[in-house]
Amino acid sequence: MRHRPPGTPLLDPGEAAMCPKTAQADASVTASVQNLDTKLEVIVVPVSDVDRAKAFYVRLGWRLDQTPPGIVQFTPHGSGCSVQFGPGLTSAAPGSSTAYLIVSDIEAARDALVAAGVAVGDVFHVGPDGPVDGLDPERRSYFSRATLRDPDGNTWLMQEITTRLPGRVEDGLTSFGSASDLAGALRRAAAAHGEHEKRTGETDDNWPDWYAAYLVSEQSGATPPQ
Repeated sequence: MRHRPPGTPLLDPGEAAMCPKTAQADASVTASVQNLDTKLEVIVVPVSDVDRAKAFYVRLGWRLDQTPPGIVQFTPHGSGCSVQFGPGLTSAAPGSSTAYLIVSDIEAARDALVAAGVAVGDVFHVGPDGPVDGLDPERRSYFSRATLRDPDGNTWLMQEITTRLPGRVEDGLTSFGSASDLAGALRRAAAAHGEHEKRTGETDDNWPDWYAAYLVSEQSGATPPQ
């Protein structure tokens, strides 16, 4: 045992960190924080002209929400998170914001926005050496993208995601932000189930359970049903 001069504490900071009771308390705090249900509600976008920005986000088709005076809030269709802008909401420079928009079909989303008069960059995908023109050849989640900017230059990067990486969604939890989001997922499940029946060479009368397992696997990143 190490000699302690008279009057020194029983445990120094390094020893306290190894104390079983301290470690147990730290683990309890960590578990408590991990189970804290917190949802991202609003992102503040820095703009220089509120009316001009408002007209742009209306053109995107986002819902204009009721807010207190001086705050403008929009919510994309199917999104649980909104954006706000207005005088004095942020000290960030107008145009300095960058955020991601998730879509299930990048080509369809881009076509709809262009038809609404929104300038959207060409679709590209992430290659080993950087951006490459066009869709990802394998149509992998997270790879195909397109960029749009509001009048101040705030960047919105659309990203096609149909299957989440493992661990991004809690096991067994599945949710859809809109009817169109669910419809797209069901179409992908139907196509995958058709391939499943081709592999097995027989009709699958238990398709509802197969669809359900497929929908959950897409969002949780789990292995899809075989």
